[in-house]
Amino acid sequence: MCTAECNSSQNANSSSHQLQLVSSVPLTKDLLLAITQIFVWPFVYINVLMLFTFYRKQSFRTETRYILFANTLLTDVIFLLLTDFVVILSYGSVLMPMAFCIPFCILMETVSSCTPLTITAMCVERYVAICMPLRHSAISTTSRTLTAILIIWIISSIKPFMDVFILVTTVSEQYLFDLTFCHYDIMTPEQWHRLIGGSLYIIYFIIILFIEFFCYLMIVLAARAASVDKRSAGKGLRTISLHMLQLILCTIEIICPYIEAVVIQIDIQLYLSVRSFNFFTFNVIARAVSPLVYGLRDEKFYAALLYYVRCRQKHISSENRESNP
Repeated sequence: MCTAECNSSQNANSSSHQLQLVSSVPLTKDLLLAITQIFVWPFVYINVLMLFTFYRKQSFRTETRYILFANTLLTDVIFLLLTDFVVILSYGSVLMPMAFCIPFCILMETVSSCTPLTITAMCVERYVAICMPLRHSAISTTSRTLTAILIIWIISSIKPFMDVFILVTTVSEQYLFDLTFCHYDIMTPEQWHRLIGGSLYIIYFIIILFIEFFCYLMIVLAARAASVDKRSAGKGLRTISLHMLQLILCTIEIICPYIEAVVIQIDIQLYLSVRSFNFFTFNVIARAVSPLVYGLRDEKFYAALLYYVRCRQKHISSENRESNP
């Protein structure tokens, strides 16, 4: 590990990656770091608190929608922590060995891809619950849900492992020993490689969006039927609408690097501003929607969350009274 100042001999390719993450204005760097911590850590705390609530309540651990929700919370926490780690490294102008950054980037890309796939699974679960209520308990079992989550993780890891294979077979040996910032751009140094990745993302987004629109349309049609609970159908429509909003935010995050690649050719300071805006809007805010969809809107989960928060507050108060008689 070393700093950017002690690596002036880096090759031009690595230097371009350094330029993308480090601002030359100290005040701007301080401000970005402060805003990142203010945005990231409250959401990390809320998500961890919700994961604790899920773990403590037996009924949540056997219900499909809560299991999927917990997987979303877990991937969001991991992603936010990894992203914050990258920001701190960039703030300190710290370069890391490529051998360390590659596994780091694989994990970051995997958890990032898990979120839209899990959102899609949650929409399908709502579709089954509302449109096929008699078959819901037979279809949405705990074992099938865990299998679906395993498949989601496997699918999410395919692309980063393919990128590693392409990277190892196309770049020089020296590139693999360079010191660099840990961000996913280092995995796709070639333009054609990035274009292939962008094309795959577009196909991926179209398939997911089609599934979500199908679920939304089916619930709308079911809401007009007399045999379906109107209140349940209306709540399901609102939930899927929020899921679609989150999916759009997560998908825009995917195309941000292509926008940034154009902006960096115009002005580096403008590029840094655009990159910061994209980070806060499509990384942090997109992952703040998850607690709102189920954690705070779901009456059952919200009641359990409040119960454990109040119990913790009472426990802290009793400890303070004992320590200060």
